Amino acid sequence: MIDVDQKPLTRRVAIAEGYIKMQPETLDAILSNNIKKGNVICVSKVAGTMAAKYTPTLIPMCHPIPLSNVEINITPIGRDRLYIKASTIATWKTGVEMEALTAVSVTCLNIYDMCKSIDRGMKIENIRLLYKSGGKTGEYRAE
Repeated sequence: MIDVDQKPLTRRVAIAEGYIKMQPETLDAILSNNIKKGNVICVSKVAGTMAAKYTPTLIPMCHPIPLSNVEINITPIGRDRLYIKASTIATWKTGVEMEALTAVSVTCLNIYDMCKSIDRGMKIENIRLLYKSGGKTGEYRAE
């Protein structure tokens, strides 16, 4: 772990994104709330939020960070894809990028888990950091 004791508290923001591609019938079932395990969108947002809060448990060198906000958006794209976007915010000594990326990853994994009985061919794609601000390195925006 990196020693962050002497670093000042600053407002940290991170935004990450990812996609999950599926059969059109799977997306229809999700959107019509016709998946046996329950409401995929609601449960996946909760899973992503929990994942952000538990990031240091999953990623060994991450610091525990007192997140002040986690927001997850899930949006249909076309007939066969969901777009997942997560934002994380904290006023702390180190960044929240890993929390945003973990939130997107686990949101996608939860969607897969809830829908795998009807579509084992789903693909999780293009998880990446879109934006981060705060701290010594300042702002980053993906191209």
